[in-house]
Amino acid sequence: MTTPRQPSGSGSGSGSGRRQPPRTGAPRPAAGRSQPAKGQSAKPQPVKPQPAKPQAAKGQPARGQSAKAQPAKAAARTPRAPQQRRPEGRPPARSQAAVRPRPKTRPPQRPKALKLAEPKRRLRVITVVLSLVFSVFAGRLVQLQLVDADALAADANTNRYLNIPITAERGSITSSDGVALAATVDAYDITADPAMFTPEATGIPDAPEQAAALLSPILGVPKEKLATDLHTPKTRYKRLAAQQTPAAKNQISDLKSTLEKQAGSRTCLAQKKLLGKPADQGGRTRVDNECANPLAGVFNQETQKRVYPADGLAANLIGFVNGEGAGAGGLELQYQKLLAGKDGHSSYAQAGGRLVPTAGGSMDEAVPGSDVKLTVNRDIQWAAQRAITDQVANSGAEKGYVVVQDVKTGQVLAMATAPGFNPNDLSLSKQSQMGNPALVDAYEPGSTAKLMSLAAVLDSGKANWDTRVTVPGTLVRAGQQFKDDVPHGDWYLTLAGVLAKSSNIGTIEAVETLGDGDQLKANQVLDGYMRKFGVAQPTGLNFPGETPGMLKKPEDLVASEKYNISFGQGPMQMNALQATSVYSTIANGGVRVAPSIVQGTTGPDGKFTPTPAGEQTRVVSEQTAKTLTSMLESVVDDEQGTGGKAAIPGYRVAGKTGTANRGAANGVGYDGYTASFIGFAPADAPRYTVSCTLQGPVNGHFGGSLCGPVFKQVMEFTLKTMQVPPSGSQAPNLPVEWKP
Repeated sequence: MTTPRQPSGSGSGSGSGRRQPPRTGAPRPAAGRSQPAKGQSAKPQPVKPQPAKPQAAKGQPARGQSAKAQPAKAAARTPRAPQQRRPEGRPPARSQAAVRPRPKTRPPQRPKALKLAEPKRRLRVITVVLSLVFSVFAGRLVQLQLVDADALAADANTNRYLNIPITAERGSITSSDGVALAATVDAYDITADPAMFTPEATGIPDAPEQAAALLSPILGVPKEKLATDLHTPKTRYKRLAAQQTPAAKNQISDLKSTLEKQAGSRTCLAQKKLLGKPADQGGRTRVDNECANPLAGVFNQETQKRVYPADGLAANLIGFVNGEGAGAGGLELQYQKLLAGKDGHSSYAQAGGRLVPTAGGSMDEAVPGSDVKLTVNRDIQWAAQRAITDQVANSGAEKGYVVVQDVKTGQVLAMATAPGFNPNDLSLSKQSQMGNPALVDAYEPGSTAKLMSLAAVLDSGKANWDTRVTVPGTLVRAGQQFKDDVPHGDWYLTLAGVLAKSSNIGTIEAVETLGDGDQLKANQVLDGYMRKFGVAQPTGLNFPGETPGMLKKPEDLVASEKYNISFGQGPMQMNALQATSVYSTIANGGVRVAPSIVQGTTGPDGKFTPTPAGEQTRVVSEQTAKTLTSMLESVVDDEQGTGGKAAIPGYRVAGKTGTANRGAANGVGYDGYTASFIGFAPADAPRYTVSCTLQGPVNGHFGGSLCGPVFKQVMEFTLKTMQVPPSGSQAPNLPVEWKP
């Protein structure tokens, strides 16, 4: 295919005058733009590489041009600009002379082949780089573990895990009707993290002192002690005050919040940023007091507080807890393990005193303690406590106690002591008032012990209630002269009269019949009965500090001890519950039931476990017990009896007075008296036994006049409270005298 020849113009623009259309695909250079304008820099234009054009042979005109249009001479002088390849079949846009000359373009080159580096060299480079990396790691480890170990450990110390104990809820102690006598309420331990009170942590040098000054009025703890506790930065946990009320906790929290808000102001934050910086950079060594929160390291830990809703009611029996919340006396101490339960603990990470929720932790739940239900009747306990408190004050006695016992079950319905104490505030009580003398005191019972002597005589068949006894004014035995409380001539008494008039001489004569003239044998028989009654034997309560009493063996008795033991003096001692149990044994038909004071316990699972019934022991025959009951009624009903003030209208009462010399505190000789009265009612169908004991009275010393009224008051209240009907018969009124 040939390209048609087009008319060509001359170099001066002459020609046919026809305008040629531009060539497709090739930009048309504007005339006159090959040079930049004046004042402008030349801006290189991108030039597209053009395909190489075949060159015409020397002396031959280029394709599309005539020999006339371009003389050979001009072509020789002027170099021809490279032209783009014109598509076939299209005429040139203009004459060759009108085309702007273009710069030469570099012909395209073939891409060079990629030459790989040498493998050995590449491995050497990688080895060097890895060696440098591991060297940096090793250096950092040396810095962390050797150079900066102490500093990093101190920093880590602020983010360590804290183990916080969780105190188990202490079980309650309740009365027989389930009303709490000792309970647990919510309280708070005020604690601190001493590491947060250092100058570095607070920005002030005296943070412990400032915190102590703020806390002391709230906690009631001397600020010197608080400051000392806060000056132990190596300890992360310090308890500043235990068992604080919710009001105290809220007061501290509000104060802490106010200080925290104040310390978080923009001015204070700016001061904190300058701590530790050089002075030339505006650094500070401390912040202003207004910008410090000395309570930032103070916290509260939820715990419990032991309270006694009835204040001092049965306090000497229930006991109390110490500052750590553990039992320190009475039943609180005896049942400490059962009441306390099992403590747990909580472990959590903290930073700056705040919990880190994403750091994990552990929780070991606490197991609550068991509840202990007593046999004590609240109302009867209150009546007994009021009666003995009043009589201790009226008689000027050193102390006194009342015990109320159910004769059928052995359960203690009341155990009251005066003076008592309030376990809610131990600071108001003396140490001597915090015990339970009804179980702890061992004393010589005196005439109340004559019941055991005559029981041995009756049960052994040596005498009967109407056996006649001649009682002289004095009696000499083992070189000692014995006499009765009141001087008299010869008395002609029945055995019932010996008990009614409480004759020491008559009792000695009756006990002598046990040995048929051999006093050692007589004492051995008497000793056997006394021990079966519970003398010198544990009561079974296992109460802390309880005394078993004392009873000297018959073969160890010397001189007058062989005789005065028969009327409750000398080498024998008892506690008040033991003495009460003797009369409950007679009231129960001669069967002794071991005393009990706990009905049962309720565990954390809510299951109630009753206390096993008290062990029963036959001491005397039922007939002996019945006879002794009638004889004891003569003490109260007969006008010659010593216990007339214990009589209760409508009820038959059986009882015995006691007036004994009281052993001196140093254990040598006697000092003062022990006055007592023990009895049970109704005598025709016995239900309850009440005992009253006064130690060291000064306004009188006879048991009938001092303790008789107390017995009447407490027994009368007990019978009405327990809805016991009055007696349906009269007392037998056994004769107490006989005429020679």
